[in-house]
Amino acid sequence: MAGSPIGSSSRRMTPSEALVETLAAQGVKDIFGIVGSAYMDALDIFPAAGIRFIPTVHEQGAAHMADGYARVSGRHGVCIAQNGPGVTNFVTAVAAAYWAHTPLVVITPETGSLSMGLGGFQETEQLPIFSKITKYQGHVSSPQRMAEIAARCFDRALLEMGPTQLNIPRDHFYGEADFEIAAPIRIERGAGGEKSLDAAAELLAAAKFPLIVSGGGVVLADGVLACVRLAERLDAPVVTSYLHNDAFPAAHPLYCGPLGYQGSKAAMKLIARADVVLALGTRLGPFGTLPQHGLDYWPKQAKIIQVDADAKMLGLVKKISVGLCADAKAAAEALLRRLEARELACAAERKSRRAEIDQEKAEWEAELEAWPHERDPWSLEVAKDSPAMHPRQMLCELEKAMPADAMVSTDIGNICSVANSYLRFAQPRSFFAAMSFGNCGYAFPAIIGAKLAAPQRPAVAYVGDGAWGMSFGEILTCVRENIPVTAVVFHNRQWGAEKKNQVDFYGNRFVGSNLQNPSFAAIARAMGAEGVVVEKLADVGQALTAACTAQKEGKTTVLEMMVTRELGDPFRRDALSKPVRLLEKYKQYV
Repeated sequence: MAGSPIGSSSRRMTPSEALVETLAAQGVKDIFGIVGSAYMDALDIFPAAGIRFIPTVHEQGAAHMADGYARVSGRHGVCIAQNGPGVTNFVTAVAAAYWAHTPLVVITPETGSLSMGLGGFQETEQLPIFSKITKYQGHVSSPQRMAEIAARCFDRALLEMGPTQLNIPRDHFYGEADFEIAAPIRIERGAGGEKSLDAAAELLAAAKFPLIVSGGGVVLADGVLACVRLAERLDAPVVTSYLHNDAFPAAHPLYCGPLGYQGSKAAMKLIARADVVLALGTRLGPFGTLPQHGLDYWPKQAKIIQVDADAKMLGLVKKISVGLCADAKAAAEALLRRLEARELACAAERKSRRAEIDQEKAEWEAELEAWPHERDPWSLEVAKDSPAMHPRQMLCELEKAMPADAMVSTDIGNICSVANSYLRFAQPRSFFAAMSFGNCGYAFPAIIGAKLAAPQRPAVAYVGDGAWGMSFGEILTCVRENIPVTAVVFHNRQWGAEKKNQVDFYGNRFVGSNLQNPSFAAIARAMGAEGVVVEKLADVGQALTAACTAQKEGKTTVLEMMVTRELGDPFRRDALSKPVRLLEKYKQYV
């Protein structure tokens, strides 16, 4: 559908008004950021246009909030900041949104057009900084182009499935001109080429052990139900791609868990047996297909059908037999129509395949249940006399108590990553992580944005104590703006993911990985939130339930989980090698 002017003709207004009217036309209701003089002329009329401005503690938090907001709502997430240092603080969060395919619009006021290049106050070149982590960059080269460029940034964010940058010299908010406010352009994505669909259907019909990998594209396309119907037609096991545990209903008998780091052994063992894999809505990122639990599970001989809305992703990481540049939902529906009229080779083995699925799932659940603590020698030693909780037991209790409709975000880090084995969801748009960018400080601000987009749903962030130090300031945003969430902070006094490398590769020489922390619960209370210290396993579920209930009363709660220093498997065993060093030679410098 082509864009067209909302009004019958252009109207006289200021560029600030043109920007705000474009925001309103695009359905923007909330914008995250920190107040700045560079865009104050537009900010002044946000309320009149029905746009809520959420002032945050840090600009990185603002962009993460906009990211979480977009992932839950399916609409744009929008953030804005002061030119220069305010804008550069967005960078990490924009990179995370880029790899999460989030339609984030980053509005970046810039130094005045007449003083660019003179090294003025808060000046930097803002377009090069974001050039590799945005899908489109719009620069308002003249005030008269404000509405045109702004609308294009919003349209491209959805079209390209990623962040866009709207860069505006600060003097271009002023003056008057004639503007047309265009209607949004929304493109309906198709199911892919007919020949490719036929070829994919032929492979699936001939498969004896088909398997579906349901990825983030299924969630973005609102295609989970279509994926379920296709899986049921094939009676195929379904696994989810890394950190997309919400891309298939966990209670469905065909669901076998997530792939990737700390994923499901059942998922890995079953995909290893597949002769045809339908990778639906996933780029098959390298980190999500690496060996795990000692299993090099990616099938070497299987035919791979990959469906992705970005044609550049097809066959990029894994060799494929058929590639479909398509909307995941539309492709699943088109494949189902083709398979409804065909005889399926896998039909003869339905009963035995279901038995295999059930057996692998049962064995994995039994292993998790019997895995109360980490088993490596270092973890066993540090946990031996500790009164703190074992992380795995604590994560299991959290899973049992998690509300069915909860939204959960996880930060990067050792315990947060182990949580991938335990987090299951009944509905899509429920699980959020920094994806392959893997930055610390993501989970807490992201869940704040998610809560604003879906205030009726419980919102829970999993954060390690290292990453918590980067993000806990946003408690003030929760309290000031009445956005109640729950933060579960794993207090083990260490940067666990990196410490595991020092255990495995550097002879337990801990440089920079041990932490001495204050009481995070006490800090939360001082900032106006609730703070609860949880020391016993029996109290974990009750504490989470109470904290989620408190959200209904507008209360943000920090649950400080006192856990041992046990460490799960490293992120990548192939990422480091043991060094050959003679440390004695360095003693002369001490």
